[in-house]
Amino acid sequence: MKRLLFLILGIFLIMPVHSAMAGGGAGPSKDMMKGEFTMVDASAGTATFIKNGAQEPMILNLPEGMTADAINLDKKVMVTLDSHAGEGVIKDVSVMFLDMNVKRVAALLLIGLIGGLLSGFIGSGGAFVLTPAMMSLGVPGAIAVASNMCHKFPKAMVGAYKRYKYGQADIKLGLVMAVTAIIGVQIGIMIQKYILKHWGNAGSNLYVSTVFVFILVVVGGYVLYDAYKLAKGTGEAKTPKLAQALMKINLPPMMEFKVAKVRISAWVTIPVGLLTGMLAATIAVGGFIGVPGMIYVVGASAVVASATELIIAFIMGAWGSIQWGLAGLIDIRLTLLILAGSLIGVQLGALGTTYVKDHMIKIVMAAVMLIVAVSRGAKVPGYLADVGLRGQLEPQLASLLESVSYWSLIVALASAGLIITTAMVKGMMEARAEERVSRLQEEGVSHG
Repeated sequence: MKRLLFLILGIFLIMPVHSAMAGGGAGPSKDMMKGEFTMVDASAGTATFIKNGAQEPMILNLPEGMTADAINLDKKVMVTLDSHAGEGVIKDVSVMFLDMNVKRVAALLLIGLIGGLLSGFIGSGGAFVLTPAMMSLGVPGAIAVASNMCHKFPKAMVGAYKRYKYGQADIKLGLVMAVTAIIGVQIGIMIQKYILKHWGNAGSNLYVSTVFVFILVVVGGYVLYDAYKLAKGTGEAKTPKLAQALMKINLPPMMEFKVAKVRISAWVTIPVGLLTGMLAATIAVGGFIGVPGMIYVVGASAVVASATELIIAFIMGAWGSIQWGLAGLIDIRLTLLILAGSLIGVQLGALGTTYVKDHMIKIVMAAVMLIVAVSRGAKVPGYLADVGLRGQLEPQLASLLESVSYWSLIVALASAGLIITTAMVKGMMEARAEERVSRLQEEGVSHG
C-alpha cells in the first residue's frame, strides 16, 4: 500500500512537468488565442485584438463571409486562426463567458438542483444533464465540460468520505484506477485542444455532442433493459462471467482488493481507468464507464463500484480542473452556481433512494439519458454545418431542430424532477402509513 501511495505521489509530481513540455496543460496552441477585440474596421476587413497577457494589440484579418457584427467587442473570446488562409486570418470566434442576468442565474441554479437530484438518486454525477444544459444556454462546449468537471470533484470528495465511513469504498482499487484515469484525462484534454485548434469552438461542440449521443444511447438503452429485467424479477446480483474469466488470468502484478473482494491483474484495470479519464475530460462524464467497468470487468459489486468511483472522480476531477484552469477554460461562476444547486439536490435525491425500488432508479436514469440524447442529437446537424461538413441548414429546419433540442432538455429536466419527487413523496407516505399500522398493532397487543 505504501509503494502504491508513493507511485501515485510521484505521478502527481511528474505529470505537471510533462504536461508543460508536451503542451497538455500549458494552454492552447498558437493558433488558438484568448483575449478581447477592441475595434473593428469593416471597410478594411480587420479587427484589433489584445491577447491575454500581452501589452501590444494585434491586427487580425476577417475571413471572407465574416461581417463586423460577428466580432464582439470588449468581451473575453476564443479566437482560432486559419493557418491555411494566411497569417492572422480569423477562422472562428466564440464568446467564452456568458453575460449573467437574473434569468440565467436562476436557470443555472435550477439545472444544478436537478443535476444534484439525479446525482443523489441514481449515483451518477449528473453531468449528462449539466453539460448539455449549459451548452443549451450558450456556453461553449469546452468551457461547459471544464466548468462541470471543476464542480464535480468537491462533491465527489464529500461523497467518497461518507461512503468510506460506511465501509463501501475500496481505497486501494480507487487509487490504482485513478493512476490510469489521470493519464486518460490528459489524453482527453489534448484531444479537446486539438479539435479547438483545427475546428474551433464549433468543432468542440460537434465532438462533445456526438460523443454524448453515442454514450447516452448505448448506456441508456442498456440501463433500461436492466431495469426491465429487475422489474420482472429476472435480474440477479452475481459476478459477471467476463469478470470471472479475467480473474483467472495470472498476469503480474496481481493485486488483491479486500473491500471489493477481488484478486485480479493490475493490467485489467488499465483500459477501464483510461476510458474513465478520457470521458471525464471530454464530456465531464466518467462514471458511465468507470462504474460498469468495475462491475463487469473488475468484478466489484455495484455498491463498492459506485462508492469507489467517487474516489476516482475526486482525484481525476481535481487533476483535470488544474489542467483546464491552466488552459483558462473554467468559468468559476458556472461552477459555483451549479455546485450551489446540486449540493441541495444531492441530499434530496439520496433521501429519495430510501423509499423507492432499484428498478425505479434505473428507469429514471434511462429515461433522462435517452431524452437528453435527443436534445443533443438535434444540435448535431447544425454543428456539422458550422464546421463545413454539410451545407447550411434551411432557416425553418434550423428553427425546428433548435426547438426540439430546447424542449427535449426541458422535458428531461422536468420529468426527472417530477418522477423523483413523486416517488419520494409516495414512498414517504407509504412508510408513514406502515409505521402507523405497526404502532396501532403494538398498542392493540399491549392493551390485550
